[in-house]
Amino acid sequence: MIIQRVVLNSRPGKNGNPVAENFRIEEVNLPNNINEGQVQVRTLYLSVDPYMTLGHALLLLFFLPNSGASPCGPVWYGVLLLLGLRCRMNEDTGSDYITPWQLSQVVDGGGIGIVEESKHVHFTKGDFVTSFYWPWQTKAILNGNSLEKVDPQLANGHLSYFLGAIGMPGLTSLIGIQEKGHITAGSNQTMVVSGAAGACGSLAGQIGHLMGCSRVVGICGTQEKCHLLTSELGFDAAINYKKGNVAEQLREFCPAGVDVYFDNVGGDISDTVISQMNQNSHIILCGQISQYNKDVPYPPPLPPAVEAIQKERNITRERFLVLNYKDKFESGILQLSQWFKEGKLKIKETVVNGLENMGVAFQSMMTGGNIGKQIVCISEETSL
Repeated sequence: MIIQRVVLNSRPGKNGNPVAENFRIEEVNLPNNINEGQVQVRTLYLSVDPYMTLGHALLLLFFLPNSGASPCGPVWYGVLLLLGLRCRMNEDTGSDYITPWQLSQVVDGGGIGIVEESKHVHFTKGDFVTSFYWPWQTKAILNGNSLEKVDPQLANGHLSYFLGAIGMPGLTSLIGIQEKGHITAGSNQTMVVSGAAGACGSLAGQIGHLMGCSRVVGICGTQEKCHLLTSELGFDAAINYKKGNVAEQLREFCPAGVDVYFDNVGGDISDTVISQMNQNSHIILCGQISQYNKDVPYPPPLPPAVEAIQKERNITRERFLVLNYKDKFESGILQLSQWFKEGKLKIKETVVNGLENMGVAFQSMMTGGNIGKQIVCISEETSL
């Protein structure tokens, strides 16, 4: 059987910007037979992600109730690797527990697919499965132990949502706000979200309101995104950092200062936000995408003047590790699913079609071309 796959064609270098040409597509033969313990899958959706900066990765365990007592499916909803695709593009990831992609070898990441043939006791033909070691190819033969079933009911049949809002980005936003935002309903808190139209940011602003913030302001890079935030996602105001003076607009939209900052970008934007944060306020350090193409430590150090403000005002800025809160994953996934089904959590995706466009989607995601989660649809047919 002839299939298509994406391999790493070249590396961008430590300080280089990833481009679509770093990847190439090729055709290979897929064996006709599978061995015991293996399954043959057809890829439905693949994910491209920036979440962790260079050299950092986390193992996430989604722990959900038993299928006998709950519609949530099996006990283990998934074992997912939260990895930064950007860090895997170079020869040294900076980590002992995640390996770089190899030149001319197939690339992998988050994926959802359907089982076409199974010789594994836990899977049957027609099951929907996920893995965060999913090869970027149209079909694959995988070790069944690397896969987990997903229950389409949690996402009202939107399988790609398991790579986004009802998955790791959703959990990152929810638990980050719960644990690092220190939001108290009724206390008139203002939240600012940078990268506000991305996979995590678009959820974080909505969750901030749901948890009690009285005002949520988003920062993004286009007027289209600003309009989306305020007209569809419930943000009270939005700032296009490419137009006008961000500091002035923050003062206008956050007259009482900033109490919670959900930081996805770092750099100059974050320095500007921090300078307007209140005493005893809190930074949720989710990402630093403006720094991902630079060889800097994580989290990147603040400029001396901004660091002085942080210390003087007792602003918390702690690295957020979702792994530390795995006891909250069960309730988190169920909460995200409930909000979505009730219409309280709007989910946005940017979907690109075709395996041949994986590199284009990756480059676009790294430069802010996506609204919501960046997804690549490999096959729209969800039945056998």
